[in-house]
Amino acid sequence: MTTSESSPLLENGGFSGHRNVSFTRRVVNFIKGEDEPSWAESFKFFFLGTWFNILLVFIPLSFISHNLDWDAGLIFLFSFMAIVPLAKLLGEATDQLSIKLGETMSGLLNASFGNAVEIIVGIAALLNGQLRIVQTSMLGSILSNILLVLGCSFLAGGLYHKEGIFNGTGAQASASLMTLSCITLVIPAAYASTTEAGMQNYCDDASDCPTAGLLLISRGTAMLLLGVYCAYICVQLKTHPKLFIAPTDESNNEEPEETVPRMGTAAAGVALLSVTVVIAFCAEYLVSSIEETAVRYSIPKVFIGVVLLPIVGNAAEHVTSVWMAMKNKYELTITICIGSSIQIACFVVPLLVIVGWIVGQPLTLHFHNFETIVLFVSVFLVNLLIMDGRSNYMEGLMLLTLYLVIAIAFWVT
Repeated sequence: MTTSESSPLLENGGFSGHRNVSFTRRVVNFIKGEDEPSWAESFKFFFLGTWFNILLVFIPLSFISHNLDWDAGLIFLFSFMAIVPLAKLLGEATDQLSIKLGETMSGLLNASFGNAVEIIVGIAALLNGQLRIVQTSMLGSILSNILLVLGCSFLAGGLYHKEGIFNGTGAQASASLMTLSCITLVIPAAYASTTEAGMQNYCDDASDCPTAGLLLISRGTAMLLLGVYCAYICVQLKTHPKLFIAPTDESNNEEPEETVPRMGTAAAGVALLSVTVVIAFCAEYLVSSIEETAVRYSIPKVFIGVVLLPIVGNAAEHVTSVWMAMKNKYELTITICIGSSIQIACFVVPLLVIVGWIVGQPLTLHFHNFETIVLFVSVFLVNLLIMDGRSNYMEGLMLLTLYLVIAIAFWVT
Protein backbone atom coordinates (compact mmCIF):
# COMPACT_ATOMS: atom_id res chain seq x y z
CA MET A 1 0.00 0.00 0.00
CA THR A 2 1.53 3.33 -1.14
CA THR A 3 1.44 6.51 0.86
CA SER A 4 1.37 10.13 -0.20
CA GLU A 5 2.18 13.43 1.47
CA SER A 6 -1.45 13.75 2.54
CA SER A 7 -1.54 10.30 4.16
CA PRO A 8 -1.50 10.29 8.00
CA LEU A 9 1.48 8.69 9.74
CA LEU A 10 -0.94 6.73 11.93
CA GLU A 11 -4.14 5.09 10.78
CA ASN A 12 -7.14 7.39 11.36
CA GLY A 13 -4.69 10.17 12.10
CA GLY A 14 -4.08 8.83 15.61
CA PHE A 15 -7.74 9.27 16.51
CA SER A 16 -10.37 6.70 17.32
CA GLY A 17 -12.78 7.90 14.65
CA HIS A 18 -14.66 10.55 16.63
CA ARG A 19 -12.86 13.42 14.92
CA ASN A 20 -14.92 13.23 11.74
CA VAL A 21 -18.25 12.95 13.54
CA SER A 22 -20.12 16.23 13.16
CA PHE A 23 -21.70 18.03 16.09
CA THR A 24 -25.16 17.43 14.63
CA ARG A 25 -24.47 13.72 14.43
CA ARG A 26 -23.29 13.66 18.04
CA VAL A 27 -26.52 15.37 19.13
CA VAL A 28 -28.58 12.84 17.16
CA ASN A 29 -26.65 9.94 18.73
CA PHE A 30 -27.19 11.44 22.18
CA ILE A 31 -30.94 11.81 21.58
CA LYS A 32 -31.21 8.28 20.20
CA GLY A 33 -29.31 6.99 23.22
CA GLU A 34 -27.06 4.47 21.50
CA ASP A 35 -26.03 1.58 23.76
CA GLU A 36 -28.67 2.77 26.24
CA PRO A 37 -32.29 1.76 26.91
CA SER A 38 -34.62 3.10 24.23
CA TRP A 39 -37.04 5.96 24.86
CA ALA A 40 -39.92 3.49 25.02
CA GLU A 41 -38.09 1.26 27.51
CA SER A 42 -37.02 4.30 29.55
CA PHE A 43 -40.51 5.72 29.98
CA LYS A 44 -42.04 2.29 30.50
CA PHE A 45 -39.70 1.86 33.48
CA PHE A 46 -40.28 5.46 34.59
CA PHE A 47 -44.07 5.26 34.75
CA LEU A 48 -44.69 1.54 35.31
CA GLY A 49 -41.68 0.65 37.44
CA THR A 50 -43.53 0.77 40.77
CA TRP A 51 -47.07 0.48 42.11
CA PHE A 52 -46.43 3.84 43.84
CA ASN A 53 -47.14 5.57 40.52
CA ILE A 54 -50.84 4.72 40.77
CA LEU A 55 -51.05 7.95 42.78
CA LEU A 56 -50.32 9.87 39.56
CA VAL A 57 -54.08 9.79 39.00
CA PHE A 58 -54.26 12.73 41.43
CA ILE A 59 -52.38 15.01 38.99
CA PRO A 60 -55.35 15.59 36.63
CA LEU A 61 -57.64 15.78 39.67
CA SER A 62 -55.43 18.55 41.07
CA PHE A 63 -55.59 20.52 37.81
CA ILE A 64 -59.34 20.00 37.40
CA SER A 65 -60.21 20.90 41.01
CA HIS A 66 -58.15 24.10 40.82
CA ASN A 67 -59.48 25.29 37.46
CA LEU A 68 -63.10 24.44 38.30
CA ASP A 69 -62.75 26.14 41.71
CA TRP A 70 -63.76 23.16 43.80
CA ASP A 71 -63.65 23.10 47.60
CA ALA A 72 -60.27 24.27 48.95
CA GLY A 73 -59.95 21.09 51.00
CA LEU A 74 -60.24 18.96 47.85
CA ILE A 75 -57.69 21.11 46.01
CA PHE A 76 -55.29 20.76 48.94
CA LEU A 77 -55.84 16.98 49.17
CA PHE A 78 -55.50 16.30 45.42
CA SER A 79 -52.41 18.52 45.07
CA PHE A 80 -50.91 16.98 48.20
CA MET A 81 -51.39 13.43 46.90
CA ALA A 82 -50.17 14.37 43.40
CA ILE A 83 -46.82 15.70 44.60
CA VAL A 84 -46.03 12.49 46.56
CA PRO A 85 -45.49 10.25 43.48
CA LEU A 86 -43.98 13.16 41.54
CA ALA A 87 -41.30 13.47 44.24
CA LYS A 88 -40.54 9.78 43.79
CA LEU A 89 -40.28 10.19 40.00
CA LEU A 90 -38.05 13.24 40.44
CA GLY A 91 -35.66 11.20 42.58
CA GLU A 92 -35.73 8.31 40.09
CA ALA A 93 -34.92 10.58 37.14
CA THR A 94 -32.09 12.18 39.12
CA ASP A 95 -30.61 8.77 40.00
CA GLN A 96 -30.80 7.53 36.41
CA LEU A 97 -29.23 10.72 35.08
CA SER A 98 -26.47 10.47 37.69
CA ILE A 99 -25.30 7.06 36.44
CA LYS A 100 -23.71 8.54 33.30
CA LEU A 101 -22.35 11.73 34.85
CA GLY A 102 -19.62 10.40 37.12
CA GLU A 103 -19.21 10.71 40.88
CA THR A 104 -18.64 14.46 41.12
CA MET A 105 -21.44 15.55 38.78
CA SER A 106 -23.69 12.92 40.30
CA GLY A 107 -23.11 14.37 43.76
CA LEU A 108 -23.76 17.91 42.57
CA LEU A 109 -26.93 16.82 40.75
CA ASN A 110 -28.27 15.06 43.82
CA ALA A 111 -27.35 18.08 45.96
CA SER A 112 -29.29 20.33 43.59
CA PHE A 113 -32.38 18.19 43.00
CA GLY A 114 -32.37 16.24 46.27
CA ASN A 115 -34.82 18.68 47.81
CA ALA A 116 -36.28 20.18 44.64
CA VAL A 117 -39.84 19.69 45.92
CA GLU A 118 -39.11 21.70 49.06
CA ILE A 119 -37.53 24.45 46.94
CA ILE A 120 -40.51 24.59 44.55
CA VAL A 121 -43.10 24.58 47.36
CA GLY A 122 -41.05 27.19 49.26
CA ILE A 123 -40.78 29.52 46.25
CA ALA A 124 -44.50 29.11 45.52
CA ALA A 125 -45.33 30.09 49.11
CA LEU A 126 -42.78 32.91 48.97
CA LEU A 127 -44.33 34.42 45.83
CA ASN A 128 -47.75 34.19 47.51
CA GLY A 129 -46.40 36.13 50.49
CA GLN A 130 -46.92 33.24 52.93
CA LEU A 131 -43.64 33.67 54.78
CA ARG A 132 -44.75 31.67 57.82
CA ILE A 133 -45.61 28.68 55.63
CA VAL A 134 -42.11 28.89 54.12
CA GLN A 135 -40.49 28.93 57.55
CA THR A 136 -42.63 26.22 59.13
CA SER A 137 -42.40 23.88 56.11
CA MET A 138 -38.60 24.14 56.12
CA LEU A 139 -38.49 23.55 59.87
CA GLY A 140 -40.88 20.62 59.45
CA SER A 141 -38.71 19.06 56.73
CA ILE A 142 -35.68 19.13 59.01
CA LEU A 143 -37.59 17.69 61.98
CA SER A 144 -39.23 15.07 59.78
CA ASN A 145 -35.87 13.84 58.50
CA ILE A 146 -33.90 13.75 61.75
CA LEU A 147 -36.71 12.55 64.02
CA LEU A 148 -39.51 10.80 62.11
CA VAL A 149 -37.55 9.18 59.27
CA LEU A 150 -34.41 8.41 61.25
CA GLY A 151 -36.53 7.16 64.15
CA CYS A 152 -38.60 4.86 61.92
CA SER A 153 -35.40 3.61 60.26
CA PHE A 154 -33.64 2.83 63.54
CA LEU A 155 -36.79 1.19 64.90
CA ALA A 156 -37.45 -0.96 61.80
CA GLY A 157 -33.78 -1.84 61.41
CA GLY A 158 -33.50 -2.69 65.10
CA LEU A 159 -36.33 -5.19 64.80
CA TYR A 160 -34.40 -7.05 62.07
CA HIS A 161 -30.85 -6.55 63.37
CA LYS A 162 -29.76 -6.36 66.97
CA GLU A 163 -27.44 -3.44 66.26
CA GLY A 164 -26.78 -1.20 63.27
CA ILE A 165 -23.27 0.05 62.52
CA PHE A 166 -22.33 3.12 60.49
CA ASN A 167 -19.37 5.49 60.18
CA GLY A 168 -19.67 7.52 63.37
CA THR A 169 -17.00 10.03 62.33
CA GLY A 170 -18.81 11.05 59.15
CA ALA A 171 -22.19 11.04 60.87
CA GLN A 172 -20.80 13.23 63.64
CA ALA A 173 -19.31 15.64 61.09
CA SER A 174 -22.73 15.93 59.44
CA ALA A 175 -24.44 16.38 62.81
CA SER A 176 -21.94 19.12 63.72
CA LEU A 177 -22.93 20.99 60.56
CA MET A 178 -26.56 20.59 61.57
CA THR A 179 -25.66 22.08 64.95
CA LEU A 180 -24.03 25.06 63.23
CA SER A 181 -27.13 25.68 61.12
CA CYS A 182 -29.25 25.42 64.26
CA ILE A 183 -27.09 28.01 66.03
CA THR A 184 -27.51 30.37 63.06
CA LEU A 185 -31.25 30.27 63.75
CA VAL A 186 -30.78 30.92 67.46
CA ILE A 187 -28.80 34.12 66.86
CA PRO A 188 -31.57 35.99 64.92
CA ALA A 189 -34.12 34.92 67.53
CA ALA A 190 -31.86 36.13 70.34
CA TYR A 191 -31.25 39.41 68.49
CA ALA A 192 -34.96 40.04 67.99
CA SER A 193 -35.86 39.10 71.57
CA THR A 194 -33.09 40.62 73.68
CA THR A 195 -31.48 43.60 71.91
CA GLU A 196 -32.96 47.08 71.86
CA ALA A 197 -32.51 47.40 68.08
CA GLY A 198 -34.11 44.02 67.50
CA MET A 199 -37.17 44.78 69.60
CA GLN A 200 -37.96 48.03 67.75
CA ASN A 201 -40.77 46.41 65.83
CA TYR A 202 -44.32 47.58 65.52
CA CYS A 203 -45.87 44.34 64.27
CA ASP A 204 -47.37 41.55 66.33
CA ASP A 205 -45.29 39.09 64.28
CA ALA A 206 -41.69 40.13 63.61
CA SER A 207 -41.62 37.97 60.46
CA ASP A 208 -44.20 40.28 58.83
CA CYS A 209 -42.10 43.44 59.13
CA PRO A 210 -38.55 42.60 60.32
CA THR A 211 -36.12 45.32 61.28
CA ALA A 212 -33.25 46.32 58.99
CA GLY A 213 -30.79 44.72 61.40
CA LEU A 214 -32.65 41.40 61.36
CA LEU A 215 -32.76 41.41 57.56
CA LEU A 216 -29.02 42.11 57.40
CA ILE A 217 -28.22 39.29 59.83
CA SER A 218 -30.44 36.83 57.96
CA ARG A 219 -29.16 37.65 54.48
CA GLY A 220 -25.52 37.74 55.54
CA THR A 221 -25.92 34.43 57.38
CA ALA A 222 -27.65 32.90 54.34
CA MET A 223 -24.69 33.69 52.08
CA LEU A 224 -22.24 32.30 54.64
CA LEU A 225 -24.27 29.09 55.02
CA LEU A 226 -24.29 28.59 51.25
CA GLY A 227 -20.49 28.85 51.31
CA VAL A 228 -20.28 26.31 54.14
CA TYR A 229 -22.58 23.97 52.22
CA CYS A 230 -20.33 24.15 49.15
CA ALA A 231 -17.37 23.28 51.39
CA TYR A 232 -19.36 20.34 52.81
CA ILE A 233 -20.02 19.02 49.30
CA CYS A 234 -16.30 19.32 48.55
CA VAL A 235 -15.43 17.40 51.73
CA GLN A 236 -17.96 14.70 50.92
CA LEU A 237 -16.98 14.22 47.28
CA LYS A 238 -13.31 15.20 47.04
CA THR A 239 -11.16 15.71 50.12
CA HIS A 240 -12.56 13.33 52.76
CA PRO A 241 -14.92 10.85 51.04
CA LYS A 242 -13.78 7.99 53.33
CA LEU A 243 -15.55 9.66 56.26
CA PHE A 244 -18.86 8.88 54.57
CA ILE A 245 -18.16 5.24 53.68
CA ALA A 246 -19.52 2.46 55.85
CA PRO A 247 -16.91 0.63 57.98
CA THR A 248 -15.85 -2.64 56.38
CA ASP A 249 -17.08 -5.86 57.87
CA GLU A 250 -14.67 -8.72 57.17
CA SER A 251 -17.39 -11.29 57.78
CA ASN A 252 -19.51 -9.75 55.04
CA ASN A 253 -18.23 -10.80 51.63
CA GLU A 254 -21.06 -9.25 49.62
CA GLU A 255 -19.94 -7.18 46.67
CA PRO A 256 -21.38 -3.66 46.40
CA GLU A 257 -24.47 -3.43 44.24
CA GLU A 258 -24.05 -1.57 40.96
CA THR A 259 -26.85 0.66 39.76
CA VAL A 260 -28.16 -0.64 36.45
CA PRO A 261 -29.17 2.07 33.96
CA ARG A 262 -32.87 1.67 33.20
CA MET A 263 -33.27 4.95 31.29
CA GLY A 264 -31.37 6.69 28.52
CA THR A 265 -29.53 9.88 29.47
CA ALA A 266 -31.64 12.11 27.21
CA ALA A 267 -34.87 10.44 28.35
CA ALA A 268 -33.90 10.90 32.01
CA GLY A 269 -33.14 14.58 31.38
CA VAL A 270 -36.50 15.15 29.68
CA ALA A 271 -38.28 13.29 32.49
CA LEU A 272 -36.48 15.39 35.13
CA LEU A 273 -37.47 18.68 33.53
CA SER A 274 -41.05 17.57 32.84
CA VAL A 275 -41.67 16.36 36.39
CA THR A 276 -40.18 19.58 37.78
CA VAL A 277 -42.65 21.66 35.73
CA VAL A 278 -45.65 19.56 36.84
CA ILE A 279 -44.53 19.79 40.48
CA ALA A 280 -44.35 23.58 40.16
CA PHE A 281 -48.03 23.74 39.09
CA CYS A 282 -49.20 21.32 41.79
CA ALA A 283 -47.19 23.19 44.43
CA GLU A 284 -48.82 26.46 43.39
CA TYR A 285 -52.29 24.92 43.72
CA LEU A 286 -51.35 23.39 47.08
CA VAL A 287 -50.04 26.61 48.58
CA SER A 288 -52.93 28.73 47.30
CA SER A 289 -55.43 26.45 49.06
CA ILE A 290 -53.70 26.32 52.47
CA GLU A 291 -55.26 29.49 53.90
CA GLU A 292 -58.86 28.54 53.17
CA THR A 293 -58.32 24.88 54.13
CA ALA A 294 -56.86 25.87 57.51
CA VAL A 295 -59.81 28.15 58.30
CA ARG A 296 -62.58 25.89 56.99
CA TYR A 297 -61.36 22.68 58.64
CA SER A 298 -59.84 24.27 61.78
CA ILE A 299 -56.34 22.94 61.10
CA PRO A 300 -53.58 25.17 62.50
CA LYS A 301 -51.45 26.61 59.68
CA VAL A 302 -48.33 25.90 61.71
CA PHE A 303 -49.32 22.22 61.92
CA ILE A 304 -49.83 22.12 58.15
CA GLY A 305 -46.37 23.60 57.60
CA VAL A 306 -44.46 21.57 60.19
CA VAL A 307 -46.18 18.18 59.94
CA LEU A 308 -48.20 17.80 56.72
CA LEU A 309 -46.17 19.58 54.01
CA PRO A 310 -42.88 17.73 54.77
CA ILE A 311 -44.65 14.45 53.99
CA VAL A 312 -45.19 15.68 50.42
CA GLY A 313 -41.54 15.96 49.46
CA ASN A 314 -40.11 13.27 51.68
CA ALA A 315 -42.51 10.32 51.36
CA ALA A 316 -40.34 8.45 48.86
CA GLU A 317 -37.18 9.16 50.86
CA HIS A 318 -38.92 7.95 54.01
CA VAL A 319 -39.67 4.57 52.46
CA THR A 320 -36.15 4.24 51.02
CA SER A 321 -34.49 5.11 54.34
CA VAL A 322 -36.51 2.55 56.31
CA TRP A 323 -35.92 -0.10 53.64
CA MET A 324 -32.14 0.50 53.70
CA ALA A 325 -32.08 0.16 57.50
CA MET A 326 -33.98 -3.13 57.28
CA LYS A 327 -31.32 -4.33 54.80
CA ASN A 328 -28.62 -3.31 57.34
CA LYS A 329 -27.34 -0.48 55.11
CA TYR A 330 -27.29 2.17 57.79
CA GLU A 331 -24.77 4.37 55.98
CA LEU A 332 -27.37 5.06 53.30
CA THR A 333 -29.98 5.72 55.98
CA ILE A 334 -27.74 8.31 57.65
CA THR A 335 -26.98 9.90 54.27
CA ILE A 336 -30.69 10.18 53.43
CA CYS A 337 -31.82 11.53 56.82
CA ILE A 338 -28.94 13.70 58.03
CA GLY A 339 -27.75 14.63 54.53
CA SER A 340 -31.21 15.78 53.46
CA SER A 341 -31.58 17.84 56.64
CA ILE A 342 -28.25 19.54 55.95
CA GLN A 343 -29.36 20.33 52.40
CA ILE A 344 -32.48 22.02 53.74
CA ALA A 345 -30.81 23.87 56.61
CA CYS A 346 -27.65 25.00 54.78
CA PHE A 347 -28.84 25.21 51.17
CA VAL A 348 -32.63 25.43 50.75
CA VAL A 349 -33.40 27.84 53.61
CA PRO A 350 -30.54 30.28 52.76
CA LEU A 351 -31.48 30.05 49.07
CA LEU A 352 -35.10 30.99 49.86
CA VAL A 353 -33.91 33.93 51.98
CA ILE A 354 -31.90 35.23 49.01
CA VAL A 355 -34.77 34.58 46.57
CA GLY A 356 -37.05 36.49 48.94
CA TRP A 357 -34.52 39.33 48.92
CA ILE A 358 -34.59 39.37 45.10
CA VAL A 359 -38.41 39.33 44.77
CA GLY A 360 -39.00 41.79 47.62
CA GLN A 361 -40.29 39.35 50.26
CA PRO A 362 -38.69 39.98 53.70
CA LEU A 363 -38.01 36.35 54.59
CA THR A 364 -35.61 36.03 57.53
CA LEU A 365 -33.97 33.34 59.65
CA HIS A 366 -35.92 34.58 62.67
CA PHE A 367 -38.13 31.70 63.77
CA HIS A 368 -40.39 31.93 66.81
CA ASN A 369 -38.68 31.16 70.10
CA PHE A 370 -40.67 27.95 70.54
CA GLU A 371 -39.66 26.72 67.06
CA THR A 372 -36.02 27.55 67.68
CA ILE A 373 -36.01 25.63 70.96
CA VAL A 374 -37.72 22.64 69.32
CA LEU A 375 -35.07 22.50 66.58
CA PHE A 376 -32.22 22.89 69.08
CA VAL A 377 -33.35 20.03 71.36
CA SER A 378 -34.01 17.80 68.33
CA VAL A 379 -30.51 18.31 66.93
CA PHE A 380 -29.09 17.82 70.43
CA LEU A 381 -30.82 14.44 70.82
CA VAL A 382 -29.72 13.25 67.36
CA ASN A 383 -26.13 14.24 68.15
CA LEU A 384 -26.20 12.18 71.33
CA LEU A 385 -27.63 9.11 69.61
CA ILE A 386 -25.34 8.90 66.56
CA MET A 387 -22.02 9.87 68.13
CA ASP A 388 -21.06 6.23 68.84
CA GLY A 389 -21.70 5.03 65.27
CA ARG A 390 -24.23 2.43 66.42
CA SER A 391 -28.02 2.24 66.60
CA ASN A 392 -30.80 0.03 67.93
CA TYR A 393 -34.58 0.02 68.10
CA MET A 394 -34.63 1.88 71.44
CA GLU A 395 -32.90 4.89 69.90
CA GLY A 396 -35.48 4.90 67.12
CA LEU A 397 -38.27 4.82 69.68
CA MET A 398 -36.78 7.85 71.47
CA LEU A 399 -36.62 9.86 68.22
CA LEU A 400 -40.21 8.98 67.34
CA THR A 401 -41.43 9.91 70.83
CA LEU A 402 -39.87 13.36 70.58
CA TYR A 403 -41.38 13.88 67.12
CA LEU A 404 -44.88 12.96 68.34
CA VAL A 405 -44.55 15.31 71.33
CA ILE A 406 -43.54 18.13 68.97
CA ALA A 407 -46.45 17.33 66.60
CA ILE A 408 -48.93 17.53 69.48
CA ALA A 409 -47.42 20.83 70.61
CA PHE A 410 -47.77 22.36 67.14
CA TRP A 411 -51.37 21.17 66.88
CA VAL A 412 -52.35 23.30 69.87
CA THR A 413 -50.27 26.37 69.04
